[in-house]
Amino acid sequence: MSTAAPATPTAARFIGTSVKRREDRRMLTGHGHYIDDVVVPGLLHAAFVRSDLARGRITRLDVEAARELEGVRAVYTAADLNGGQHEYWQTMVGRDAPYPPFRALADGDVRYVGEPIAIVVADTRYIAEDGCELVEVDYDPLPPVLDPHVAADDTEQVVHPELGTNVASEIPAMPNPDLEAAFASAAHVFEETISQHRHLQVPMETRGLVAHWDPGARTLRIWASTQSPHEYRAFFARYLAIPENCIRVTMDDVGGGFGQKVFAMREDMTVVLATRKLGRPIKWIEDRRENLVAASSARAEDVRVRMAVDAEGRIQAVDVEHTEDVGSYPVPGPGSSAAFTAMMFTGPYKIPRLGFRNRAVFTNTNGRAPYRGPWMMETVGREIMMDLVARELGLDPAEFRLRNIVRSEDLPFTTPTMMVYDSVTPHETLLQAVDLVDYEAFRAEQERARAEGRYLGIGISVYVEPSSMGFGLMSQEVATVRVDSSGKVQLIMGTASHGQSLETTMAQIVADHLGVDIDDVVFIQGDTDIAPYNAGTGGSRSAVYSGGAAREASVRVHEKAIEIVAHAMEAAPEDLEIDGGVISVRGTPSRSMTLREVAELAYVGTDSLPPGMEPGLEATARYKGPRFTWSNAAHICTVEVDVATGHVTILRYVVSEDCGVMINPMVVDGQIDGGVVQGIGGVLYEHMIYDDNGNPLTTTFLDYLVPTAAEVPDIEHGHIETPAPGNPGGYKGMGEGGAIGSPPAVVNAVADALAPLGIRVTNQPLGPNDVFALVEAARAATT
Repeated sequence: MSTAAPATPTAARFIGTSVKRREDRRMLTGHGHYIDDVVVPGLLHAAFVRSDLARGRITRLDVEAARELEGVRAVYTAADLNGGQHEYWQTMVGRDAPYPPFRALADGDVRYVGEPIAIVVADTRYIAEDGCELVEVDYDPLPPVLDPHVAADDTEQVVHPELGTNVASEIPAMPNPDLEAAFASAAHVFEETISQHRHLQVPMETRGLVAHWDPGARTLRIWASTQSPHEYRAFFARYLAIPENCIRVTMDDVGGGFGQKVFAMREDMTVVLATRKLGRPIKWIEDRRENLVAASSARAEDVRVRMAVDAEGRIQAVDVEHTEDVGSYPVPGPGSSAAFTAMMFTGPYKIPRLGFRNRAVFTNTNGRAPYRGPWMMETVGREIMMDLVARELGLDPAEFRLRNIVRSEDLPFTTPTMMVYDSVTPHETLLQAVDLVDYEAFRAEQERARAEGRYLGIGISVYVEPSSMGFGLMSQEVATVRVDSSGKVQLIMGTASHGQSLETTMAQIVADHLGVDIDDVVFIQGDTDIAPYNAGTGGSRSAVYSGGAAREASVRVHEKAIEIVAHAMEAAPEDLEIDGGVISVRGTPSRSMTLREVAELAYVGTDSLPPGMEPGLEATARYKGPRFTWSNAAHICTVEVDVATGHVTILRYVVSEDCGVMINPMVVDGQIDGGVVQGIGGVLYEHMIYDDNGNPLTTTFLDYLVPTAAEVPDIEHGHIETPAPGNPGGYKGMGEGGAIGSPPAVVNAVADALAPLGIRVTNQPLGPNDVFALVEAARAATT
């Protein structure tokens, strides 16, 4: 299993250039093919009856009227389906992880608003929805468990009675005398609780799948909107106790996932159980209200942070108590991101000591699932704390960071959690961002504005992003590069691109290292019968792992083609080069063969191949990369706050990013921008609100606000390219960083704007009502 590939004599023509996205033509012209575009003979449609109570016993469930409705083919409840399940665990988490009690449909009680109680299968979605309206459910209400801090210690009112506790998982505090000594001797000790509110992944395309059990062949066919087709296949093989080779999962275009579509969820399982029972293909497409209420949630967590600082403003220790609200049925496992939150909490700073403890707590709300940078509370908590402490010390937040930041001369740098930064540039990216935003000029403008009664603010966020995290299945990638008999190229991978532009960037890598035109490369993914076994797309792993596998397979095909031509032309291999699909003697282009001619020899004229060479012109490479590849970035946001209305206007947003060698700078900027917009939305607009009875209140886009083009500023980019030492392409992943760094930058900018009023900002969201309430409270405190 190789971890590196030899250099090729082909000059880079595509890597590092902003090649237009190959996906865009079909996407922008309406020719994308999504899950709801799948139509198969005999297709039925499903809809779910869902709980409208957060917690309670089901005292009556009557489905007879629905079953009698014309066009309804089946109505199934827990009594019909729940016994059909076998093993329930996710490959990437493992069978031994703590899981919530599992059931496909609610059985005897309900545990959150939106929990599926019954599935109605009918000739059309309209009829299925009508059938749902005819199902009658009565409840005996119970008090909902909603506050994770109260719930963690409550053994009377528990979300899952089977467990006897509301604690889904925990990381206890470890004895650390050095940590306590650092706090005892510190010149300054600061403490603050910083919280983040619940908001959602909100993919443009909601969840959905088509499932067909063939009772004759005893095979299961699934079309899914997923980030990981092979995980779906492996999961359902265990779930149904059938061999994996009897299941085929395919995905076409996917309209966003952001972590929500990595793992099969309860509705997916119910549809699969229903098709197995009915023997007919069934389609389920989630509507937007279902997605908001029942798909998954994220970001509901807080940290209590203590920070010890010496007299020179250098951080000596940090102690963190982290609490996560994981809802009722989180995925995967207990839904906790605590391990990575702890691992990354010291971020880009030279903090010698860290204490950490965590509790992930069940509540009667929608379950937690990964969301772009699911451990990002480490950056939110740390970067907001950096500004709070800087203000208490009388230091500018930029200066406080510069006193503590990891610099190039510190590398390799080992964090308190034993992470080794081998190639990061937080000092350089911070300086570049400060220069891009013209920091000193803004401070001068801010002073003038304050004199005029205007409130301007600037916020900084610096972070290190762990990308291409090499654990288990996530630590490898496979690619097959095949030159067909016409000389064109197929790249076959187990990826599941859903907005990452892999169709473009992977083709750029193959085109460069094989020596062909990018338009001659066809990218194939998302079919478990064709693509090699793989973890799918997530965790900012594609550039490193997928790129590494594509590079190595391309190099192997390149080398074989060179060997074939050298034998045919009686030339030395080192004198040959491939460019534009033509192999020629360097300096003598008239002596050449096209890749099509080489393919004809490889497949048809096999007697002319070098002695002992296997026919064909393809290679499969399995690339196993480093445990971590580190990206880093600095974000700076400037805002103006209207204290009369609470409205926040973003004036400028600057990002300096180091993601190693950029395969496609335009794609990099697009990934940054998408993440930044999600972070802006999370702070200023998005909020999934539950009332005191556990009822979700923001169930449409009229209530749950997402930023539009009108609210988003032009995002300015700066780049530093430091090649990653652990992989041959020098790439680093960066798909999650924009969403990690942007929330604290926005929060800190608002806090800086409101600082003259004596306001400390430690909570989100910061919508107009929230900001106005802060201003009013500050004014009331001074009167």
